[in-house]
Amino acid sequence: MGVDLGDIVTRTKSSLDEFSGKTFAVDAYNALYQFLAIIRGPTGEPLMDRQSRVTSHLSGLLYRTTNLAEGGIRLVYVFDGKPPSLKDTEIKRRQVIKVEATTRYESALSTGKFEEAKRYAQATSSLKDLMIDDVHKLLQYLGVPIVQAPSEGEAQAAYMAARGDVWAAVSQDYDSLLFGARRLVRNLAISGKRKLPMREAYVQVEPELVDLASTLQALQLSREQLVDLGILIGTDFNPDGFKGIGPKTALKLVREYGRIEKIAQSNKEVVPPPELDRIREIFLKPAVTSNYALEWRESDVESLVRFLCGERDFNEERVRTAVERARTAMVKESGKKTLESFFGS
Repeated sequence: MGVDLGDIVTRTKSSLDEFSGKTFAVDAYNALYQFLAIIRGPTGEPLMDRQSRVTSHLSGLLYRTTNLAEGGIRLVYVFDGKPPSLKDTEIKRRQVIKVEATTRYESALSTGKFEEAKRYAQATSSLKDLMIDDVHKLLQYLGVPIVQAPSEGEAQAAYMAARGDVWAAVSQDYDSLLFGARRLVRNLAISGKRKLPMREAYVQVEPELVDLASTLQALQLSREQLVDLGILIGTDFNPDGFKGIGPKTALKLVREYGRIEKIAQSNKEVVPPPELDRIREIFLKPAVTSNYALEWRESDVESLVRFLCGERDFNEERVRTAVERARTAMVKESGKKTLESFFGS
């Protein structure tokens, strides 16, 4: 779900050209679920190989990573570890949504309502262990670094951005700001269009940059108060939030009273959850690691081709072309001979 700050956060329209030469930490699961939702056939079926293994996420990952690399944009993918126990309610809620969507998808398919089926299919996506193993293998062959978070991948990406190890965190959600990322980038993709969930409609999108310091200044809040604002609206760790409180009301309340406890003193309908301090700590003192190395290597093209084309039925010409275009652009940009020297510059 993610915390809903879209109505109150200032987002600066950017271009991929402005990001050339910069490094980004990508919330991997966030990106992979996007690919699984949008890369589907006419009746909502995901891309699959001949053994019915889903490959939509691999296709999206390969071409987005190489397309951005062609523009001089370095990516590191950050993967979730064990979620906080307070996320259990949200995880169960998502599972229920997937089960309901799957039932409706199969019903629509059986009755020939293919457009309806495609809409429901987008909400049925699930990442299995084998799929994550495939993603790791693809990134390894591409020479792109992976960071395994101890808990929330978004918290780890935000930590890396706060340390300056990457220029920004990349996610469609705004939680990165609560986790302390200096910068958040949304819509980091080549395509200028995005399909709306559960609808046969597209919207024009551009990369958006959200700067944490500027955001806090504009909202007249501290980061701790921003976390309280998020809790009032609802986060993955208290998904119901507080009844009747949306982003603008939450902003007004936090500006006036400073903390949730003081809001509760003046408004008896606002009852702080027993886990309030634990939720705050998840954002303000998240479980992260500094034990990672951001090392980019030259792509192992032949291993990549054997895996994607020999085992997952990708088109060999397209795979080789994508990797070579990225390599050529990087060498040209850096004036050096290898991807390793480019990424290390």
